Parts: sequence; C-alpha cells; structure tokens
Amino acid sequence: MWTADTASRDLGMRIEEVRAGYARLSMTLAPRMAQGHGTAHGGFVFALADSAFAFACNSYGPTTVAASCDITYLRPGVVGDELVAEAVERERYGRNGIYDVSVRRVSDGVVIAEFRG
Repeated sequence: MWTADTASRDLGMRIEEVRAGYARLSMTLAPRMAQGHGTAHGGFVFALADSAFAFACNSYGPTTVAASCDITYLRPGVVGDELVAEAVERERYGRNGIYDVSVRRVSDGVVIAEFRG
C-alpha cells in the first residue's frame, strides 16, 4: 500500500510501525504547511491521522476504506514540529471497525489532535 500512496509520501510521512490493528506514522511540519496564523494548517494534521488510520485498518490484508471520520484539534502544531500519529483498533467486526488516532508532538509528547474513524 505504501508504494502506491503518493499523497502520504509527498507530504513527507514516514512509517514507524504497522501491525495488525495498529499503525504509527510520523511527519515533520514543513513551511509549506503553515496557514495564515503561522501554525500548521489543520488539513495536514488530518492527513497524517487519516494515513495512520488507513494503514491500521488495512493491516489485515483486504482493502478497507473509511465510512466516516472526525478530528478534534486540541493544540496547534508549528513549522518544524515533528508529529507522530498512533492509530489503535478499538473494535472490528466484519467489514466495519473503529480506530482511534492520537497525534502527538514528538518533542514533548503533547497531544495536538484526536481522530476517530
């Protein structure tokens, strides 16, 4: 899946770990990811969480896609921050599942966003 995932690769995401029901990806916030307030545009934080979610859901083999997802932003990320998104399976049944993703700033471990899909 990683080979075909040009979106994640082009944003500079890195796979840290993938196993059944779990994925951890990281990304450094680049200057091109800043919005008008000088903090990271939420879309880039969402993209990191969504990619971790995708790798966790697809860790069993069959292709899966999201039916819905949402994110709560708790703190801003700033240019230069390294972020890590950790996706954890909460429930899986048939073709459905629920995954929680925490996005943290690596330097201090502070959670900047929570995602559920």
